[in-house]
Amino acid sequence: MNIKPRVFLVDDQTDILKALSRLLCSAGFEVTTFESAQDFLDSGNADALGCLVLDLSMPGMTGLALQQCLTLRASVLPIVFLSAHGDIDVGVRAMKLGAADFLTKPVDGDKLIAAVHTAIEKNRQAKLCRAELDDINQRLVSLTPREREVLALVVDGKLNKQAADALGTVEKTIKVHRARVMKKMKVKSLAELVRLADRAGVRRSDLDR
Repeated sequence: MNIKPRVFLVDDQTDILKALSRLLCSAGFEVTTFESAQDFLDSGNADALGCLVLDLSMPGMTGLALQQCLTLRASVLPIVFLSAHGDIDVGVRAMKLGAADFLTKPVDGDKLIAAVHTAIEKNRQAKLCRAELDDINQRLVSLTPREREVLALVVDGKLNKQAADALGTVEKTIKVHRARVMKKMKVKSLAELVRLADRAGVRRSDLDR
C-alpha cells in the first residue's frame, strides 16, 4: 500500500491552526492538526512519512522540547518551525538541532508551502537511507563471527594470504569464507561489498569486539 506523506501541524492558537490547515490543504497536502506538542508526541506519528510544522512557543511542552524528544527517539521527521517572535537565537538553536526550516509569523504562504515540500522530500530520502541501512544490517547479522572477521579484513584491503595470517588459518579457508560473505551480503564484486560495509560502518577494529 502506497502511504502518502502527511503534514502534522501543531499550534496552540486555534485560529492559526485552522488558517494554516486550510492553506496547506489547498496546496494539496494531507494535514493532521494538534493543539499541543504533547498531543502530537502521544499520537505515535514520530516515524510517519511527511513533516512537522511546529509552533516554537507553546504552553506546556515547547516546540524545542518536542524536537529534543523526537531526536531521542531517532525520528527523521523534519520540522519546520514557526515563531511569532522572530527569536533569532532560538531559531539558530533549532536549526543546529536539525530543524528543516525556521519561519516567522505571520508566515508567508508560499514560503511555508515551499518549506513543506522540501521537508517532505528530505524525509523521503532519510527513510530510503534508513531502509537501505536496515537491509545491510540484516545481511551482516546473517554472517558467522568468523565471516564477520574476514569481511573486516577484506574491507581493510587485506589479501587472502594476509587475512589467513591474521586469523591463523590457511588461504584456502579464507577463500571459502570470502565466497560465503559475498553470497550472504548479496554482492557480486569487491567494490560493492566495500560500499555496503562502509555504509554499515564495518571497520578493521571489528576484530577486537
